[in-house]
Amino acid sequence: MATFSRSVRRGLPRVEGGEPWPAAGQAPARIVTAGAAARSASVSGEGSVTAAPSAPAPSAPAAAAALETPPAALSAPVPAVNPGAAVARPLRRGLPRVPGGEPWPPAGEAPVSEGARSGAPAAGATPAPVTDVAAAAIAAEAATAAAVATAPTSTALPAVPATAPAAPAAVTLGTTSLRRGLPRVPGGEPWPPAGLAPAVAAAPAAQAVPEHVAQAPAPAASVVEAVAEAEPSATASAPAAAAAPAAAAHAVVAPAAQPVVAAEKPVRPKTEARLYGSRTRGQWIKLVVLLAVGAVAAAGILVLAARGVTTLPGVPEFLERYPGAYPLPDTVEPGFPWWAQWAHFFNIFLMVLIIRSGYQVRTQQKPPAFWTPKRGGKKISINLWLHQSLDILWLVNGLIFLVLLFASGRWMRIVPTSWESVPNALSALLQYMTLDWPVESGWVNYNSLQQIMYFLVVFIAAPLAAITGVRMSEFWPKDAKRLNKIYPVEVARAIHFPTMLFFVLFILIHVFLVFATGALRNLNHVFGGTDVVNWVGFWLFAAAIAITAAGWYAARPLIIAPIAKLFGQVSSR
Repeated sequence: MATFSRSVRRGLPRVEGGEPWPAAGQAPARIVTAGAAARSASVSGEGSVTAAPSAPAPSAPAAAAALETPPAALSAPVPAVNPGAAVARPLRRGLPRVPGGEPWPPAGEAPVSEGARSGAPAAGATPAPVTDVAAAAIAAEAATAAAVATAPTSTALPAVPATAPAAPAAVTLGTTSLRRGLPRVPGGEPWPPAGLAPAVAAAPAAQAVPEHVAQAPAPAASVVEAVAEAEPSATASAPAAAAAPAAAAHAVVAPAAQPVVAAEKPVRPKTEARLYGSRTRGQWIKLVVLLAVGAVAAAGILVLAARGVTTLPGVPEFLERYPGAYPLPDTVEPGFPWWAQWAHFFNIFLMVLIIRSGYQVRTQQKPPAFWTPKRGGKKISINLWLHQSLDILWLVNGLIFLVLLFASGRWMRIVPTSWESVPNALSALLQYMTLDWPVESGWVNYNSLQQIMYFLVVFIAAPLAAITGVRMSEFWPKDAKRLNKIYPVEVARAIHFPTMLFFVLFILIHVFLVFATGALRNLNHVFGGTDVVNWVGFWLFAAAIAITAAGWYAARPLIIAPIAKLFGQVSSR
């Protein structure tokens, strides 16, 4: 068994807050490889080995000769040095053991034998056999480290192979559990695996090294230190003696190879989806599909329910007594005059743009441009200016229509003049819900449900939208405190938006019924001014839709800014 001559030199901890590494203990005796003038150890007692003093670094050729030592030299006896002929030299100090501390070991001197200084073996040296292949591997590592540390910078090391074979060594398991650290891969087990630490450190395996080391220091020392477990009666075996010089010749030794963790591919950040209002395109499509499916399902339920109601006792008699319309006075002329056709077209065009600009004002956070009146006033967004301008044109169109409606006496077509309009409206609604449409006679008279709905649109919803819109506009007097207290702006905002939603719902149902109850005839009524069935009204309707679509496209800052400049100043801020 080998004897231990001194304490192991300990360095920095391997983990933050841990103990210094390696663990505290005694170091085995040092031996000197054959072919190098080395520091040696004296053997005392029954094969115990004591620490030998260090030797100075010889020249570069001597270090090269040490690296080229044949395999037979590893098993040659090592001469011992007379400890009485030792001299002192400064200890080589390393990094501090704690942050901000002094270098380790403390400053001092180490004894150096005279025989090691001269490179010749001391008299009376006793041969010490090399019995552990680990000693040769560690000796090669120490030789390379000493050579690199002392050589001039102008000399380069020779090229070495990418890998060096590892020297086999027996490992004896101890009783101390392995100290485990962090996992090597995310979510893995701590490394190394659980187990017992070896009692004797195994020979490190060769580590891959670069093919060339440029501008590296040349070796200047030939003394190689090795940690071995000396057996006086045993010698190194042939395979161990043959593998040791190969590791020493390569001069690079590293811990055992570890599994390589594949580099993770960089994850590209996902591009943010473009928002259209408050939702993305996919969210809008899903919402529209969901609403369409819900509407179809609700319509089917209502149709089935309405057909069931018509079978109840007394309902058929009610439908027969109130067919859905009551007769108008003979003074009311049938048909649609030209001014009604034009007012209808302008109403479609203006309503579409008003709804679009109003939605932009409500949802757009950063307007594309601003408008300021010529006479001074509050700066508003160009979308709000467009919305208010279209409101004024829409009000003008509505006023002209009302004047002509009452002047011609046709107001009785959309204003209920009898209480019979209520039961007739319920009858017409039940007939629509059963998909058994009431008799269509819009050229002469609307049914009561149409009459009530047109009355609500013209005389209730339109004035309500105008009054609430004026309250929120710049035309409202800001200094009228009493008037503002009576009519707060919060009330106007709470009414204005639901009114717009009512208009949207009315337009959708109105267009659907126009096409479902005789498209060509109904379109000829409001666009062609005739009761015949042909395609004239349809093509006029298509032209009106095309003009409205062009207006939708033109309602953008690039086009409306020149028009807005005629009435004020347009700026980007």
